Amino acid sequence: MKILKYSLIIALANLFIACEKVVDVDLDTAAPKLVIDASIDWQKNTSGSQQKIKLSTTTAYYNDAFPVVSGATVVVTNTANTVFNFIENTGAGEYVCTNFLPVVGETYTLTITLNGETYTATETLMATPDIEANIEQDDTGGMAGDEVELTYYYQDNAAQTNYYVFSNKIPQMAFPQYAVEDDDNNQGGLTPVYYSHKDLKPGDIVNIKLYGISKRYYDYFRKLLNASGNDDSPFATIPTEVRGNIINQTNPKNFAYGYFRLSEVAARDYVIK
Repeated sequence: MKILKYSLIIALANLFIACEKVVDVDLDTAAPKLVIDASIDWQKNTSGSQQKIKLSTTTAYYNDAFPVVSGATVVVTNTANTVFNFIENTGAGEYVCTNFLPVVGETYTLTITLNGETYTATETLMATPDIEANIEQDDTGGMAGDEVELTYYYQDNAAQTNYYVFSNKIPQMAFPQYAVEDDDNNQGGLTPVYYSHKDLKPGDIVNIKLYGISKRYYDYFRKLLNASGNDDSPFATIPTEVRGNIINQTNPKNFAYGYFRLSEVAARDYVIK
């Protein structure tokens, strides 16, 4: 499995310093485990009816591709027992629903049946505030004053405790850069979010997203970012196992990686001046 990345990097670096000969390290490969990417995102001002769940497996450390998983039955139900079927795009490991009904505050249950085993998870769809229009740009931002820094705002809901994921996608990065936050220090306030990058230039588009998340997902995502070295992609190789909310009801020891999450999403694009 793809684990112990950073220990291996250090070990390999020492080997290269000691000699110029390339050394191949034989690694034990654990049995593949199911990976479930079940993120239901309802972007504001859309119907949210089309949703996708992806299934794959873990793979050997040196493999670049993750094998897709076909042949599963994937359904999501709400508290009224309405069933939303996710139908597989043949051979792609992607399961698509075209009639999903997102409702803030509604609780949904994911059920996946694969190879005689049943995996389940339950989560509530969380609301998120709008991203305010008044985005500020500072061309001398960042810790060293040499980065383009954006400040954008959202209004926290004072009536409840809230948790958020921030996503910032720029042309210079293959993946969005993520952060998580709670409202302990800004309960009910107009809250600033800061993002900076030294390579931003005029004309670049920054895609900003704000996700409302549950407390349990907040705790999970913090662990995921920490385990991955907080290297701007939650899908990077991680040195430790991070378990989500998905349970194998048939064989608990054969657990799956991943998380079943439902979020309302605020999105806004900003063009660098």
